[in-house]
Parts: sequence; C-alpha cells; structure tokens
Amino acid sequence: MGKIIKDNATIEVHAIKTNSSKEVEQFRNYTNSEYHERVKDTYRENHINQTVEFVEKMEREVCSLRKTKMSLWEALDVLDEVVDESDPDTNMVQTMHLLQTGEAIRKDWPGEEYDWFHLTGFLHDVGKLLVHKKFYSLPQWAVVGDTFPVGCKFSKKNVFPEFAEENPDSHNALYNSKYGMYPPNCGLDNVKMSFGHDEYFYQVCVQNGCKLPIQALYIIRYHSFYGWHHRGAYNHLTNEQDRENLKWVKEFQKYDLYSKDDGNVIDAKSVKL
Repeated sequence: MGKIIKDNATIEVHAIKTNSSKEVEQFRNYTNSEYHERVKDTYRENHINQTVEFVEKMEREVCSLRKTKMSLWEALDVLDEVVDESDPDTNMVQTMHLLQTGEAIRKDWPGEEYDWFHLTGFLHDVGKLLVHKKFYSLPQWAVVGDTFPVGCKFSKKNVFPEFAEENPDSHNALYNSKYGMYPPNCGLDNVKMSFGHDEYFYQVCVQNGCKLPIQALYIIRYHSFYGWHHRGAYNHLTNEQDRENLKWVKEFQKYDLYSKDDGNVIDAKSVKL
C-alpha cells in the first residue's frame, strides 16, 4: 500500500478537543440533530442498497477511473458545491471541511515529518465529488456516510442498524453469518466495504502511484469505518496490519470529526498560495 513510517508504534496521541461551540458528546448525534430527517433518509437508502452486487458494480464502473482527469484544485472547485447529507453535525461545503481538518492536524502535528498527515486531512474526502453532476451524479447514499463490510452479518454497532434488515443480503445465507464470505482474520484488504468516497479516493491514490505512506492510505480508505475504529466492531475480520494502523485512523478521526465549525471560515486562496 505504501511506505511504512518507522515510529508508527510510538505515535503521540493528542487530547480530544473541538474547534466549535459544541461539546464532544454533541457530535455524531443520530437522534435529534438539526439535520436528522435528511441524515436518516440517507442512511436508510444506504443500508438497504449497499449489497455485494452493488459494490462489485461500483468497483467495475467507478473504480476503473475512466471518467475524466482533473487537477486537485479542479476537484476542490467541484467539492465547493457538495454538502454531505449523511452528516448530522454540519451543513458546510466539503472544501471547507477539508481545509478545517488539514489545518487542525497541522496545528497539533507541526514539522515536515508530518506533512503527510496534514495532506491526508486535506485530501481525505475528495472522493465525495462522485455525487456532483459534473462527475458521476451518484446518489448520496452511494458516496457518503459510515462504511461497513458487505458479504457478512451487519453489526448492530453501526448507525441505524434497523435499516439493514431490508437489505437483500441480510436474507442470503452466503452473506448473513458472522464471517459470511470471508475467512477469519483475513485482513481488511480482502474485505469488500460498502461503496463510497473512501474506497474511490483510495483507488485514485494507488492507481496513480501516490507516494503517501501506508498510514495515510489506511486513513483515506477506512476513516468512515466508524463501526471498526470508533466502536470496535468487525475485529474478527482484521489482521495484524489492520491493528497496527488502527491507531492512526483513530487519531485522524478526532480531527475529521471535531474540527467541524460552521463559524470558522478558512480562506482557500490563502492556503493555495
């Protein structure tokens, strides 16, 4: 996947803090947030439609990367018109979210040796451009929201687990057991995740020879896998490499989540310069 950072085993963990007026406990409110109905509807469609068949179709049609070519800043211009309808915390456009995440990491992790971490914060959600009419025009449920393994039993530690009962794979004996179609501890590299912006942009990185380290690629690929990194689900599918890189995904998650602040507007032009 990429080069390994030698001090990975001794990562310095920073305390959780927010950059907004909300307390930590107020984030990821899937009960009665300001955007609750929008979020609930997005997850309903996601959990019903994210099947093994659908994921394999997206792998063929989208992850082949045959649609177009664009620069990073052209992609960010597209993201300036994208709002994540699965997010209960904010209604900001995704370009601002990327700027806030990257800047929050840069402040806590100064120094050139962590440039890759700053850049990962700035890039991690670029794949959400899949929803835009200038690109694939995919429905939000196929791009945003928490991800989870398909082809095995859906964990109740995922958000809105009740909607998974309507997914046809939940009634398929090949896919509805604990391990489903996977051997124990096969490693996440061998697991098909529900399709979304994580997997898409991971494929963009690896298919274009990206030089980001393995820790960055784990963050890009699994930052939305909250059932795993936030709630400890699906550990029976992970291997040693997954467990080693989990610490970086968990560290990143704090900045991805708690940097959201509708009142903190960052000037994209000044960052670009």
